[in-house]
Amino acid sequence: MMIHKASYFSKLTLGAASAALVIAGTLAACNNEQKPADKPAATTTTTGTTAAPAKETIVYINQDTLLAKYDYVKDMGDRLQKKGKAAQGDVDSRKQAIQREIVEYQKNAATMSADQRAATEQRLQKKAQEMQGYEQNATAAFQNSQADENDKLFNKVSDYVKKYAKEKGYKMILSYSRLNPTVLYGDQSLDVTADVLKGLNEEYKKK
Repeated sequence: MMIHKASYFSKLTLGAASAALVIAGTLAACNNEQKPADKPAATTTTTGTTAAPAKETIVYINQDTLLAKYDYVKDMGDRLQKKGKAAQGDVDSRKQAIQREIVEYQKNAATMSADQRAATEQRLQKKAQEMQGYEQNATAAFQNSQADENDKLFNKVSDYVKKYAKEKGYKMILSYSRLNPTVLYGDQSLDVTADVLKGLNEEYKKK
């Protein structure tokens, strides 16, 4: 009798920009609380022509860069990796203990009565089933930890970007990612990633 169960934790590849940390949509549509109908007033030049507003009201952030360089994301990845390793170590230890019992039973099976063999096999089978349930629960607990961390990340970025948009007078901040290209093209002058990233990291260090 053998115990086979594919481990969820062994398949994890956690890093600073892990796909598990996806925050697509966090940065979209941060309004500066102006009414939708409001528009920046145009100015009239000395030649009588109407000039475009000097300040842009829509900018964008490179989400890939943000995830790669935001210190909070790096620390979050480290926390999840430690939790994953600890959970995996606990599951592996329990599996090994059951496997040792199985090996011991196989060595002594020939000297045991039929009733003893049946009782031992039933007990070991029950332990194996319980082990499967324990591993499933451990996997679910780890996934919940991931979800909680992602929620915290979403809230941190979202709250900061809303505040940033209001301070700068932007009516909308879009996000760009190679995996989720909501912005197909944007002039480099509209990229505020570096400014937002600097503010996020400074705020994180303070806290």
